[in-house]
Amino acid sequence: METLLVHEEVARRFLPQVAEVLRKEGVELRGCPQTKKILPRIKKASEEDWSQEYLDLILSVRVVNGIEEAIGHITRYGSSHTEAILTSDYQNAQMFLKEVHSSCVLVNASTRFNDGFELGLGAEIGISTSKLHAFGPMGLEELTTTKFIVYGEGQVRE
Repeated sequence: METLLVHEEVARRFLPQVAEVLRKEGVELRGCPQTKKILPRIKKASEEDWSQEYLDLILSVRVVNGIEEAIGHITRYGSSHTEAILTSDYQNAQMFLKEVHSSCVLVNASTRFNDGFELGLGAEIGISTSKLHAFGPMGLEELTTTKFIVYGEGQVRE
């Protein structure tokens, strides 16, 4: 996970708790101005942080005013790979599933489920974030092409 978006209604309660757990695990937090007001000792997030794939123990945190702002952020900065929402609001969950265009969209579940084996594709041998041909985890079938071979004896299509 590279970015955590937190609704402003829960940010003051939630962020200090999650920051303490992540700090103990050695995770560096980088935050938007609203996040920094709640967690003043974290680093300020730069514009580049929002689309960065860190491959490290770094997490960018942004406070958002609602589902529309969260989806807008994902649309602008997301990788189209995996997105998840934690919510008890059915309408927000449905909006998230409908409007977020990623290869795997989850509600109240770990993003680690976006894996070829977990999704029933067998061993995952690739990942695509393009919507042409395969989208998401790829098994052997998604990496192969079809060639039709037709033997005839002079037949024609009528």
